Amino acid sequence: MASVAPLRIVITGGTGQIGHILARHFHERGHAVTVIARHPVCAEWQCAHWDAEHLGDWVECLDGADVIINLAGRNVNCRYTHENRHEIKLSRVISTALVGQAIQRVTQPPAVWLNASTATIYRQSFDKPMDESSEIGGNEPDAPSAWAFSIDVATSWERAFFAAETPRTRKVALRTAMVMSPDTGGIFDTLLRLVRYGLGGQAASGQQYVSWIHDVDYIRAIELIIERPDFSGPVNIASPCPITNREFMCCLRRAWCTSYIGVPSPRWVLRVGALLMRTETELILKSRRVVPGRLRKSGFDFHFPNWRSACQDLVHRWRELNGD
Repeated sequence: MASVAPLRIVITGGTGQIGHILARHFHERGHAVTVIARHPVCAEWQCAHWDAEHLGDWVECLDGADVIINLAGRNVNCRYTHENRHEIKLSRVISTALVGQAIQRVTQPPAVWLNASTATIYRQSFDKPMDESSEIGGNEPDAPSAWAFSIDVATSWERAFFAAETPRTRKVALRTAMVMSPDTGGIFDTLLRLVRYGLGGQAASGQQYVSWIHDVDYIRAIELIIERPDFSGPVNIASPCPITNREFMCCLRRAWCTSYIGVPSPRWVLRVGALLMRTETELILKSRRVVPGRLRKSGFDFHFPNWRSACQDLVHRWRELNGD
């Protein structure tokens, strides 16, 4: 960050992969970080507890803070049963509204509130890139009806965010693509495991687009948004170069120095696999061709705009972390 003075940064719902990436980075840069979570874990930064449903002592952490980053919400990597759908949606809407109430109560509210959203908010797209001016999804004739749930979650999430009355706090909705980092348990770690076991071929036709962002650029984009007061409203956090699933997996196989041919996964295999893994095929099959329109217009310089160089760096760092 260009700022010399340390910032007070609060991250609600910050014990997941993204929260850990941000907390670790800001802590290492000398900023005062507080992570507020249902199940706080022992860390080098300050931690506090909340239930993500009620105001409590955690509200005091926001008084005088410079930045609040809300990442709270139930993991979507599950089967979309009625119970899970209800919990996924409410966990986002309620926790976001709660953060808004907390900001209203403190004497010195944060200058900026970054709230998680998702690049899934846009319609499925093969024909053109989707920036912040593109149409929201939900009524695509060629998409399964079940995919409309993700759009409903995303739009409800953002409505709750922008409905919060916080006149002294700038608000940015982070429409984030898949964040790729070498950390254990993340999406990159999962995809690389498939490649290592010889299963890293294309999914279905392989023509669906994958939107992603390298963790280094994700952090740098967050820093830019915090620093720049002209950023408010929705912002796409994604690489400027989404690619097809076929190309995506091919680059990953080459970066791992394995066979250029990976075992493909037909739709029926993906459906069976999703059932066994208690997840949904939408996470693999929906074509997400999202681009960072506002970041590019701001002059943001991506260190890893292309997947080939990005996955080479990620594989190298993964090997260092795992002693491979």
